[in-house]
Amino acid sequence: MTHAPDRAALQDRQAGHRRGRPGGYRRLVLATLLGALLIGAVAGTGLAWDTSSDHAPPAATAAGPGRTAALPFDLPDTRRLRAGGHLVFAHYFPPYPLSLDNEPANRDYYARNYLTVDGEHGKHAAYGGLLRDRPLPVEPSGGDWRLANLEREVRTARDAGIDGFSVDILALSGPNWERARTLLRAARAVDPGFQIMLMPDMKALAEESPEALADALARLSGSPAAFHLSDGRLVVSPFKAEAHTPDWWTRVVNRLALRHGVRTALVPLFLDFRGHAERFAPISYGFSAWGNRSHTGQSGTAENISRAHDLGKRWMQSVAVQDARPDQGVYDEAGNTALLRTTWGDAIDSGADWVQLTTWNDYSESSHIAPSVHNGHAYLDLCSYYLARFKTGQWPRIVRDTVYLTSRVRFTGDREAARQPRLMEPRPGTATPRDTVEVLTFLTAPATVDTAVGPVHRRGRAPAGVRSALLPLGPGHSSATVSRGGRVTAEVATRYPVRTATEVQDLQYYAVSSGRPGEAGHPG
Repeated sequence: MTHAPDRAALQDRQAGHRRGRPGGYRRLVLATLLGALLIGAVAGTGLAWDTSSDHAPPAATAAGPGRTAALPFDLPDTRRLRAGGHLVFAHYFPPYPLSLDNEPANRDYYARNYLTVDGEHGKHAAYGGLLRDRPLPVEPSGGDWRLANLEREVRTARDAGIDGFSVDILALSGPNWERARTLLRAARAVDPGFQIMLMPDMKALAEESPEALADALARLSGSPAAFHLSDGRLVVSPFKAEAHTPDWWTRVVNRLALRHGVRTALVPLFLDFRGHAERFAPISYGFSAWGNRSHTGQSGTAENISRAHDLGKRWMQSVAVQDARPDQGVYDEAGNTALLRTTWGDAIDSGADWVQLTTWNDYSESSHIAPSVHNGHAYLDLCSYYLARFKTGQWPRIVRDTVYLTSRVRFTGDREAARQPRLMEPRPGTATPRDTVEVLTFLTAPATVDTAVGPVHRRGRAPAGVRSALLPLGPGHSSATVSRGGRVTAEVATRYPVRTATEVQDLQYYAVSSGRPGEAGHPG
């Protein structure tokens, strides 16, 4: 039995993830100019802090009991987060669970085949190996280790404030189908309130008949963890719904109802929302768009949400951190955490009903927010902050100084990799690639921030609240230290240095947090 995912389906699915909205030229120009000004401002001895889009929090209070010290704020409890109607799902990609073979991390399938140039008999050699990152390793275990590992992932997502997974259904049989079924079992075992939204992937399932798809969805719908609306309707949110006509989807819905007694709420996820919204409106409960992964290409969200609401539909907004695909030879410029903060801001400011984090664990696209070897919990922790605002309507109170560093580990302009013949190129239309270190601070009060990028040291004052500063990328390690009144309140350093000569090209942004001692990027 092979533990490798279905590569044909995987490649088909990845090829389908293209931008669904055009970038705004005016926004692109403004963002490019702002980035240039910020980089220029920090080229001297001080730090320039971007105050254009972030907010200052209310005055700090003492940390509440039982709250994790890893976060700059106290995450509301699950009951409060689930009290409103705003839901947050994370897109779960079955080919990349915590473990593929229950082996120790230094010799498991990820280590042997996905993270090496020669893995899977050299099939990934042209692009330097399939992956650049992996899930945080888990110890091999006895019993039903697949179920146990998925239960762990459910707990991790639940504890971060996420309401459920939108599971990518890539096949109607085989390993990825079985993982989807086991994920439903895991959610039910861990938390009856954690819901699994069914997301048939119509790139991978393009040849299936509507009857076959309906019958498969019916088999999953009986799980108590399958996401149903309060009126009992099963939510089905097909990826690239426009691969088939509304009439085709009507056949799916009718078969579910007439043959299986399953009423359906269809929430099509489009690559081209504006081109298909009107045609799908009569059969849809809500809409979503996959969107793009350029931090300057997010214009149009408010118009999309308004259009959906005008049609009487709910809107599920995509929130993303980045996108870099070695096997497809493309990457997007995410602007450090700018893409993540912008897409969360769009969901909050433009009235989205639901959010889908794209993705939880698609390591082949480097779009994951799940805890990983290179990023620890940093991106997930950031999502928890914006998630709390989205779900409660109030910005969390910052009670602990926390600093996040993000940067790549090589320069975008480097055109050589010793063991990678085919390099990634910027996706057409993405933002201009940049080489920057971002210092993102969550501060209870103004403080001094000392940074080092390689041998270059800088000092500046940062205001209270959430603020970012950009520094020019340089070789070696980066670090940041926050101090107030002569006392250090937060510090962090990268574990992975920036190198000018590498074996393979890696253009994902690495993230580290001062709130997670013991994870990657901490001094000592």
